[in-house]
Order: sequence, then structure tokens, then C-alpha cells
Amino acid sequence: MRVRLTAVIVASAMLCLAIPPASYAFDWSKAFGGLGEQEQFHTFKLIHVKDLKNLIDNHTPNLHIYDANAPETREKYGVIPGAQLIEAPDGYRVSTTLPAQKSDPLVFYCANQACIASHEAARRALAAGYTNVSVMGDGIMGWKAAGEPTVSAAAASATPKQG
Repeated sequence: MRVRLTAVIVASAMLCLAIPPASYAFDWSKAFGGLGEQEQFHTFKLIHVKDLKNLIDNHTPNLHIYDANAPETREKYGVIPGAQLIEAPDGYRVSTTLPAQKSDPLVFYCANQACIASHEAARRALAAGYTNVSVMGDGIMGWKAAGEPTVSAAAASATPKQG
């Protein structure tokens, strides 16, 4: 058994050494955070309630907050004051929803840590060239659990668009 296992390991190692690096289908260095040559890694930052609260309290210039929740979630939990509502995280119109300045800080959130609608909305912003994109992973449920204020979805809809 050990002889066969050793033979398989040696044969696999020899095969890996025989194949030129350019033909590898998977780049392990990128999988572990390496960027490769002349390549940039674009992703959003994951923040929490206290981080968003600090951004708001410090009057961060040009801060834009986006609620990616379904209408039912907004009705039940409310909306962070000043947040703009996104109707479909994977289908909102970037050109009319997001600010013109692509370096403005954008924060997306949805229901809670299990919800990924905010992640999808953030990815769309990154794909459009926005560079300062965050997801508040605690979501509206974490915001409320921390005792932070909310407004009704109707009040948020009536708030003029930021930026």
C-alpha cells in the first residue's frame, strides 16, 4: 500500500514538474492572495455596525449608503437613515443609482450576516470602477440590535438621492 501511494505521489510530482508553468489551469498564488504581475485585486471591504456608525458620526465626505433589502425586510426592520434604496441588487442601474465620483465611499448592506444581496450590489459597483466600496455585513438586523436608529422605508424613499 505504501509503495503504491509513494509511486502515485512521485508520479504526480514528476508530472507537475514536466508541465510548463504557463499551462497551469489554476494559479495557487492568486488563490492565497497574490496579485500576479500587473494585476490588481478589486474587492470590497467588510465593515461592521460600529465602523458605519463612525463614518456617519465623523461626517465622512460624500458617504453613500445603500439598502439592498427586499421590501418585506425594510417594512419589518426599517432603513438606516440616509440610505438609498436599491430595488434589485443584481439589476440596479449603476449610472443613475451610484454617484459620478468613483472614489466616493459607498457602503452597501442587507438583512444580516447570512444575506449576500449587499455583496452582489457591491460587486456591481466594483465592476463599474468604484474604488471605495464596503459591505456592512451585520445588516439592518445588526444595526437595530446595536440600538441604532432606523426610518421607515417610505421615509427613506422620500429622502432625496445623495450625490
